[in-house]
Amino acid sequence: MAFRIHFTFADLAKTRVSHSTYPLQELSIAMRVLRDRTPSTRFGAWRHEVLSRLPATARMAFEMTPSHGWVPDFLAPAAAGDSQELLERVRATPRRRLREEMERVAARQSVPRWSRQLGEDPSVLQRLVDSLSTVHDVLLAPYRPRVEARLEADRSLRARALLHGGMERVLSQLHPRRIRWESPVLTVDMASGMDADLRLEGQGLLLVPSFFGSDAPGIAPDTEPQPMLFYPASSDSPHPDVVRPDAGVAGPSTALAQLLGRTRAAVLLAIADRVGCTTTELSTAVGISVSNASEHATVLRRAGLITTTRHHKAVLHTVTPIGRTLLNTA
Repeated sequence: MAFRIHFTFADLAKTRVSHSTYPLQELSIAMRVLRDRTPSTRFGAWRHEVLSRLPATARMAFEMTPSHGWVPDFLAPAAAGDSQELLERVRATPRRRLREEMERVAARQSVPRWSRQLGEDPSVLQRLVDSLSTVHDVLLAPYRPRVEARLEADRSLRARALLHGGMERVLSQLHPRRIRWESPVLTVDMASGMDADLRLEGQGLLLVPSFFGSDAPGIAPDTEPQPMLFYPASSDSPHPDVVRPDAGVAGPSTALAQLLGRTRAAVLLAIADRVGCTTTELSTAVGISVSNASEHATVLRRAGLITTTRHHKAVLHTVTPIGRTLLNTA
């Protein structure tokens, strides 16, 4: 049982990796991860922290987001942009669309009794969006810099794969355990067990990395101008990405003190100028030994100013949003 995506040469030419983040899709995935009882080194601390802060008003949003199954499209739109703006769009969903989408979901699975009033009573939708906004503020907002850093690192990884092996290499390396490329078909094992075929017919495919989608890919086949595949962002890092709240730009003074050295500042600048650069490339750019470049990169990573991802035998460095903000401020 799998979702099979059929490519033509035109589709390969138009397929790309998204440079944008899709916050409400990421939030929907995070809500499912929170409800998953499987022990997780990566998400264990995050689950403990957010569960202790979720208020009772979060219940409505979770009732509409089952661990496995369908989430109405209006509630988790595959759209990029500011989280609050997207939530306001959800709040303005027309009643007719609410009724149609809830009828489709109800035909596939059980839904909360109150959800049948979404297309009739405007106050129900307002309470649901308020609930979703509360969940966003607890589950996603405090972790946004860490999430964006990991997604940026993954995009760098895919750019390197594209440079050295073309789009077919990108497709073959997305997530080998669940996503397999056998030209001209990309086979995706869905957590839902969905069995279907999608023929792109010249549209191409938009590849969207997901931080919280640590295992299961997701597909949005009807989005414009092209279908979207949400795949787990690479976590093949020598330093696992344990999810904790970020301290922010005005972070620990020790980290800033470590950056006062001229060489370390040059290392940070070099990483910012060369997305996904290797340690060897970094040493050449700054004019220091590979071992010194590795040492400086380690300090910067511990300070939260860069992220490090392993790609085969190479280690790739990418500046984080906090690191870039610091450079821009300086």
